[in-house]
Amino acid sequence: MRIHFLLFIFLILCSGLSAQGSKITIVHSDNSSIDEEKLPGATILLGNVSITHEGISLKCKKAVHYKSENFIKAFGNVILNQGDTIIQTSRYTEYNGNTKKALSWGNVRIKDPTMTLTTDTLNFDRTKQVLYYKYGATIRDSINVLTSNTGNYLLKNNKFQAFSDVVLTHPEYVVNSDHLDYYTKNGQSFLYGPSTIKSEDNLIYCEKGFYDTKKNISHFKQNARIEYNDIEIKADSLYYDRNVNFASATKNIQITDTINHIVLKGNYAEYFKNFDSAFVIKKAQAITNTNQDSIFMHGDTILLTGKPENRNIRSYYHVKFFKSDMSGKCDSIHFNQAKGLTQMFKNPVLWSNESQITGDTIQLLSDTVTEKLDSLKVLNHTFIISKDSIGYNQIKGRNLLGKFEENDLRFVDIIGNAEVINFIRNEAKVLIGIEKTTCSEIEFILRDGKMEHSKFIVQPEGEIYQPSKLPENVRKLRGFQWREDEKPLTKEDIFIKD
Repeated sequence: MRIHFLLFIFLILCSGLSAQGSKITIVHSDNSSIDEEKLPGATILLGNVSITHEGISLKCKKAVHYKSENFIKAFGNVILNQGDTIIQTSRYTEYNGNTKKALSWGNVRIKDPTMTLTTDTLNFDRTKQVLYYKYGATIRDSINVLTSNTGNYLLKNNKFQAFSDVVLTHPEYVVNSDHLDYYTKNGQSFLYGPSTIKSEDNLIYCEKGFYDTKKNISHFKQNARIEYNDIEIKADSLYYDRNVNFASATKNIQITDTINHIVLKGNYAEYFKNFDSAFVIKKAQAITNTNQDSIFMHGDTILLTGKPENRNIRSYYHVKFFKSDMSGKCDSIHFNQAKGLTQMFKNPVLWSNESQITGDTIQLLSDTVTEKLDSLKVLNHTFIISKDSIGYNQIKGRNLLGKFEENDLRFVDIIGNAEVINFIRNEAKVLIGIEKTTCSEIEFILRDGKMEHSKFIVQPEGEIYQPSKLPENVRKLRGFQWREDEKPLTKEDIFIKD
């Protein structure tokens, strides 16, 4: 039992000696003295003081050395050097040889091969190779200046962890964040919490992100957005290359033209600032006239191009659009914001109230001030159909020129090879005849998609038949195609592919 007890005491003593570590070595001082009354247990060192301890050297004008405690206080032009890792200067430093911890204050300045740190108070844990500051610091490297209220610097991987009022200033932008991790060797920074990056070109916001300050490329998440003077981009994930002013966005994208009230949505997009262009795919949608009666448009691909004063929207493949009083479908559509011109190509169909309008190409012109529809042009193979309770009113011809009133197609001129089938009803809505006529040109007035008045120009041929006298097989003009099942009835229907 006695042997076990002595062994236990020995282990404790060895542990204590190990915890204490090696002793601080006094290399030089011009003078030394002892004042047990004022500084019991201490040696006062004066003039060109130099000490070493396990890989560090410390120089100062004056030092107080507590040999038994393995502790030193250094005053005046203190220089602490850890090999090639760091050189620190300050007015005052305390160093504990047992814990290998240093506390410095008064114009503290640290320099290593990649950065310079300045602060008023700094803690240095040599065992962990970590520097701590709690009262503000400034870090400078070859490119950036980083400031924060509190932070750590991990010497092993040249990493700063900056907290509270973090500001990183680059020659081209300024980063503000709650928490920023910054690597001085490669210039990479990681953002946590609400963060902004401001430059002359744009403002970036995110709550989690990465920015390579040397390569000028970045990736942002969590409420990420980029704001330009005329464009705002939001997405679940944003990639940005400042070198070429390029951004790509993924999932839940919203690109807003803040000047022209245009919104693009989808699940993947790219924006080229230098070319004033963007495209969206994967459930792509464009919403225009967002201040009034909005138009919702979908296509496989949607492009936004042009300067703010001359925006163009182009949509390609499986295009559909919906508005409260109008909808349409085609293979591609072009919209010029400055001219108010919309052009529909390849098998287009337009539904205006009760009328279905088709042709090779359909053009709509809107008033650029009121944003209300002004006129309509249909080129080649024009066909207008509206449904009657027992058939279809039809107007057919080569080309169509139309005029709107309060977004309702009212005045129409059919030019070339005009044909009409019209179910005529009296004021009581009773069918009194079926008109079937051909001529070179027809002018007519519509109300709610039905013919209210007509004028046949240049040798019209035809007559009004009693309903029983006009066989069913001649009540549809050649090329008749009723496409009601393709019509979007809601803004959600634009995503339905027929």
